[in-house]
Amino acid sequence: MEYHRITSIEDPLFRKMHRLMQDVFPPEEVLEYELWKEPLEDPGIRVFVAVSEGEVVGATEYRYYDDFNVAMTDFTIIGKPGLGIGRFLWRKRQDDLLALAAANGRELFGMFAEIYDPYRAGDHAFGGIKPMDPYVRREVLSHLGYMRLDFPYVHPSWNNDGEAVHGLDLCFLPTNEQQSELPAELIVRFLKRYYAVLPNKPQAWLDMIGALESKQTVRLLPL
Repeated sequence: MEYHRITSIEDPLFRKMHRLMQDVFPPEEVLEYELWKEPLEDPGIRVFVAVSEGEVVGATEYRYYDDFNVAMTDFTIIGKPGLGIGRFLWRKRQDDLLALAAANGRELFGMFAEIYDPYRAGDHAFGGIKPMDPYVRREVLSHLGYMRLDFPYVHPSWNNDGEAVHGLDLCFLPTNEQQSELPAELIVRFLKRYYAVLPNKPQAWLDMIGALESKQTVRLLPL
């Protein structure tokens, strides 16, 4: 299996990746094809696909913020069962992030992720791909060490229509397993940076940010 970075919408593997995203994720979670041009050319956004026999069988997007010394996992897609795609993508991504932090002269502080909560939001089929089942994914990410940040989370729709998307938790994977909380300021600064690309913020998101700005810390809870 090959770990291939995509840096242009002209890469023939990008069309295959985008089609896979559309098969797996709900429409409000998938950026339109043409709108990928600038993100893919941004050196800070790292988009990789797992390629087997010329086909895209998995994908992951993530980024490292050197000033915060944290990463964000945007998404991970496992397109087929039984190929070890999840482990392959995790290992390759982790090696890459640790190298980026080391080049920054630091040890990675941790990694954010938005994780579906099927117990609250109900089932989502994820294209009928069983390894993408939200119950399975949530438990796998818990095994990896992700923890839920203790506040009600919403995020702006990637349709940039000003709608709030519910049914996910903002989670964090701390490098230090003994860590039990995060500075609220870090969370606020991260979210404002991450969603700066979407100008139409829903009021629910603005209210959430305001509530976080009134806190000193936010607890990390079991996922």
